[in-house]
Amino acid sequence: MTDESMGASWSESVKVSVRAAGVCGSDIPRIYRTGAHSHPLIPGHEFSGEVAALGDGADSRWLGERVGIFPLIPCGKCAPCRKRQYEMCRNYSYLGSRRDGGFGEYAAVPEWNLIRLPKQVSFEEAAMLEPMAVAVHAMRRGFGETGGMEGKTAAVCGLGTIGLLLLMFLKEAGVSELFAVGNKDFQRTLALELGIGEENYCDSRKEDVSSWLMERTGGEGTELFFECVGKNETCALAVDTSAAAGTVVLVGNPYSNMCLEKDVYWKILRNQLNITGTWNSSFFHEGADDWNYALERLAKGTVSPAKIISHGFPLEDLAQGLKLMRDKTEEYGKVMIGLEKPAVR
Repeated sequence: MTDESMGASWSESVKVSVRAAGVCGSDIPRIYRTGAHSHPLIPGHEFSGEVAALGDGADSRWLGERVGIFPLIPCGKCAPCRKRQYEMCRNYSYLGSRRDGGFGEYAAVPEWNLIRLPKQVSFEEAAMLEPMAVAVHAMRRGFGETGGMEGKTAAVCGLGTIGLLLLMFLKEAGVSELFAVGNKDFQRTLALELGIGEENYCDSRKEDVSSWLMERTGGEGTELFFECVGKNETCALAVDTSAAAGTVVLVGNPYSNMCLEKDVYWKILRNQLNITGTWNSSFFHEGADDWNYALERLAKGTVSPAKIISHGFPLEDLAQGLKLMRDKTEEYGKVMIGLEKPAVR
């Protein structure tokens, strides 16, 4: 797609019949506390479906196609957009938070935001492409585009959906020693199912994580630490247990103000650590972007995100799934909405 055609493609929408939609942790405060950028709004940014109708100017070849949806709608004009770094667009819109998303029977989606699904990929799996691509983006921020992972040590702290998917992709990419830090029985069960050995899983409720990690790395620390929690104490843990010249990838959305104590700052300086943030995912319709990276592995079956789905509800019971996550009435992985008979654990 040429730069000249981008603006037109972003404005040409199709009508997607939503077949599956995942509930993101960010949906809960958006719905129950902070609200969205505009009202009224249909939330939901992790979804897949089938193109049911075409808007004016949309390519007729999309009609009837099974699709995944990149939810960020870039402006196409700002400096990041001109570099195809659309995830950092300065003036973006967003399905499910700034305009209607996937928690409904249908959604209007710009043609540019569609990605075709191979036949072997289910709607349920495709609804997880968004968090999968976010995990891939975080991984690449740490190790580079596709290489340099074999023989490395890495730790993932915080095993929500993104943390669990990171474990999956890091293992698939060949990380030699992978440590997982969680605080729920369900997370431990899933981590072990994903191939993390008992000896490489740390329950932070029972262990001093810093001592545990340093013991298992011979006192050297990990070469890469993914902080997927967003708290001061876990950021300090990441710095404390990183190897000299190691990399810390800050993934978790902050729970509150983030503050660096003097001792933590000193460790960043003296160990010459690389501290990097990660946001959203890359999408530009080529095999090199995060969405195609995730979809290729999903189609080949080398990653299995459906393992993370713990609950499924039909659309009419959406509130039940939202309240389960809001009130934490039971442990959960990914809550999926919209399937008539959703597959659950």
